Order: sequence, then C-alpha cells, then structure tokens
Amino acid sequence: MTGKPPGRLGSVELDSSLGRGPSPEAEHERATAIYDLIEDNRFALANGVPGPYHLILSTQEGRLVLDVRNAAQQPIMAFGLSLTPFRRIVRDYFAICDSYYEAIRSASPQQIETIDMARRGLHNEGSEILMERLAGKVDTDLDTARRLFTLVCALVWKG
Repeated sequence: MTGKPPGRLGSVELDSSLGRGPSPEAEHERATAIYDLIEDNRFALANGVPGPYHLILSTQEGRLVLDVRNAAQQPIMAFGLSLTPFRRIVRDYFAICDSYYEAIRSASPQQIETIDMARRGLHNEGSEILMERLAGKVDTDLDTARRLFTLVCALVWKG
C-alpha cells in the first residue's frame, strides 16, 4: 500500500507506435510529464470504478483515445475525444516551444521570460480545454490536466 488515494493514475504509457520524441527537449518533456503525472495526480472515473488506473494514450482517426485499465491491465473503459479543439493550441504551443528553446541559446533573460510566460499561457489554455473535454468522464485537476496536455502534444506532434 503506497498511501496514495485510489482515484489516481498508477501508470501511464503512450501508444508504442509513437516512438521517441522529435527532439531531445521534447523527449525530456514527455518523460518528465509521465513521471510527474504518476507521482502526483487526481484522475477518478466518473463511473465510480476505483483506481489506481493504468492509462494508455493513443490517437486513432483524429481522436485522442484514453484506454483506462485496472492495475492488472484489464480494460475498464476506453473513450475518444476529438482532437479538433486542440489543433490550433498544439500548433501554437509547438511554435512557441521552438522559440523558447532557441531563446535559451541566445536571448536575454527578459526575452526568455516573456516567451516562457506565453508558453505557459498556451499550456494552461490547452489544459483547460482538456479538462472541459474530460468532464463527465474523468474528474481531474489542473495540474493533472497540464501533464496530460503535454502528452497529448507528444501524441499529435508530426515532427
């Protein structure tokens, strides 16, 4: 017994066909999001089935698929969310992330801070959209949604 509440994710994996991230920075961000997500999250299915859960994230036919399983890997529920509401925000998020990584190499601290604030703002916007889309299916908080949004970005990134 870990002392962690049952309404949580115990493990998370991305669709195996995804492969590695498009850059070392993106791969690090993905790995950090998974680690942080497992360490601290609130993820409770609205149908009342208790966790901890094993979550497999994938994309299929323009949808984000959340395959929720129990600790023994038995399916509990799977559902898809349209990726359409995320397309603009993900595109803008990657553009600003590119600017941020470039700024780290050559920009002033003030310029880096400005870009980082915009990056965090887009990340929050995407996380709020994700929370809205999960409503009625999964109860979560903003920190958990932020980490999940990072993984959504990893799934939809085409390089």
